[in-house]
This record gives sequence, C-alpha cells and structure tokens, in this order.
Amino acid sequence: MPSITDRVRDLIEAAGLSQHAFAQRIGLDDSKMSKSLSGARRFSSLDLARIAEEYHVSVDWLITGEEPALAVAARTTSGLAGEALTIARRYSTMRSDLSTLGYGQPWRPFVVSSGSGSYKERGQKLAELAHAKLREANCSIFGGDLAAVVEDVFGVDVAIVQLGEGLDGLAVSSEEVKLIVLATSHIPARQRFTLAHELGHLLAGDDQDIHLDRDIFDKAQSKDPTEMQANAFASAFLMPKDLLRARLRKGVLNQQTFADMVCDLQVSPSALAFRLKELRIIDAGGCDQYKTMTGVDAAKLAGRGEWFARWVTTTGTPRPPGILLRDTYAAYETGAATLRPYANLLGADVDELRDALESEQGTPSAL
Repeated sequence: MPSITDRVRDLIEAAGLSQHAFAQRIGLDDSKMSKSLSGARRFSSLDLARIAEEYHVSVDWLITGEEPALAVAARTTSGLAGEALTIARRYSTMRSDLSTLGYGQPWRPFVVSSGSGSYKERGQKLAELAHAKLREANCSIFGGDLAAVVEDVFGVDVAIVQLGEGLDGLAVSSEEVKLIVLATSHIPARQRFTLAHELGHLLAGDDQDIHLDRDIFDKAQSKDPTEMQANAFASAFLMPKDLLRARLRKGVLNQQTFADMVCDLQVSPSALAFRLKELRIIDAGGCDQYKTMTGVDAAKLAGRGEWFARWVTTTGTPRPPGILLRDTYAAYETGAATLRPYANLLGADVDELRDALESEQGTPSAL
C-alpha cells in the first residue's frame, strides 16, 4: 500500500521540483528531507501541515491517501455550486489539518431523540432544544450577530462568501468538520433564514456529508422531508411561539406593530406572516395582508431605516469562518503551523501580515 513517503514523492514529481527545492519550500533541510523520504525519520505534524499548505492537499490525504466526499464533489461540480464546494473544501481541509495539530472543531450538539410526529413537528421540537441551549449559554439570537452566536453556542463555523445569485448556502458535516457557508446577499432576512435552515440540518444530524441549498424556498425542494424539517426549525428558531404570543399580548396587531416585530426578529414580513398564521394568531386574510410588505417597508414604518441599511451592508460583506480564524492564529502562536493559513483566511499577504504582527510598535511620547 502507498505510504506517506510515497505520496510526498508523488507531490515532488507532480510539482516538477528537485528534492532540495521541495525541502526548501516546506522549511526542511536536505538531511531531514532525505531521512524522511528514506524512512529513517518520520515527517512531523508540522512538516505535514506545511506540505499540505504549500501543495494544496489535506493532511488527511497525506496520511491516509483518501479523499473526503467534499473533495470529490468540488472537483466534479461546475458553476456556482462548484465554486461554493471548492470554498467549503478549502475551509474543511484547513479544519481537518488543524485537528491533526490538536485544534478540533468545538462542535456542541445535544441529544435529539428520533421521536414521533411529522418532520415539521420534529423541526419545531429541535428549535425548542436549541433555544434551551442558548439560555444555558446566556445568549440570544436577537439584536446581534447570529453567525457569531451560532459559532459560540453550537461550535459551528459560519462563513459568508461572494457567490452571486442562484445559491443560498450549504452545510458540511463530517467527523472533523461542521461548517455553514452562506452567499453574500442584499436580502438580509433571507441570509439569516438560510443560516438557521443550515443549522437545522446539522443539529438534526441529517445523513449527508454535504448539503447544498440552491434555493431554500423552492417548492420542489420543500417536499423533501429533511428540507421540511430544516425550514420548520428555522421558522421556530427565529420566531419562537412563546415570544410572539407574549409580544402580541401587550398590544393590538396592526401594520405598525407588525413592522416593529419584523425588525426586532430580523425576519422577512412574509416569513413572519406565515408564522403567525401557522400559530393561528392571524387568519389567511391577515396573512395575505401582511406578507405583501417588504423589508424596506417594515424598516421605514418602524423608523429603522438606518439600521436596515447597516444590516444590508453586513450581509453583503464576506466573512471568514470565525472559529477557524481563531484556531489558525492559535496554531501559529504555538508554532504548530505557519502564518500562511491565517493570512489566507484574512485575504492578506503573508509577508505583510507577518511584518505587521511581529514588528515592534512605537510608544507615544509622554506629554
């Protein structure tokens, strides 16, 4: 069977480099490289991380020779989906490599019984359990950065990337990786619902290594039981029934109070209208009336135009995975990895970033 040494030799040949040049690129002297290739010395975890980083393979592949399903999908899928899978593969490979260095995904799921009931009911129950976990962590999904909350409470990495129209997001679930990738969007409520939808897939443990959502509101897709469950989770997670009922006990529902709730919950008017109908707070006629409102209309009625503009800017801005960003820097600090993975996540030149991090900062003169 091919060994790590065999795979490194294959990389040297594929790169068209001499053994000396290859060693230089990964920071090994000729003696150590020669001993490693002869079997007299084992490649260290740092050696493997540097090889993987420099030659765009995973540490897992160097060790086992096997490609994960995501790598195969990224290689064989074209268009926006292929681009999204390639990005997800890059993040997943970085996480897998970090795991070999002792920085594993801090995934914090909870026990979910298969139970009975419809997929819709299961999604709603899952949302209740998720809110219980939020309360344990003394966190809320309202008024802040939902991506950061999902990372902090559930240990799922969340990235926002530019993909163009036609793809809402995807989720990656493996033993080593829990990742959500969202498309940048100027419809912020849609991106937020997609994030909750993908979280629902991960928490439910849906049996799929890669879940790609081109359109979470597609009618054909909604017939899939796991999609029904993920949508039910997202709706109940973002618009908890107890919160809605408590809110409406304080006043009469009208255009103004409805717009206020849309902004406070950070959801679309149509999503809130359908949720209120589902809870029998309004009837079909009321749903038809409120669902025609737009997010811009709601923000204007609620006097939240400036806030809405900032929200649109935020959801239209790329965001690297927060936990992965933290761990790549920690690995650099401890000497377990180079600075390059961290620089790549930031989209920064590694030499400029190193100079900025390692240069001594001058102190202001005393007045």
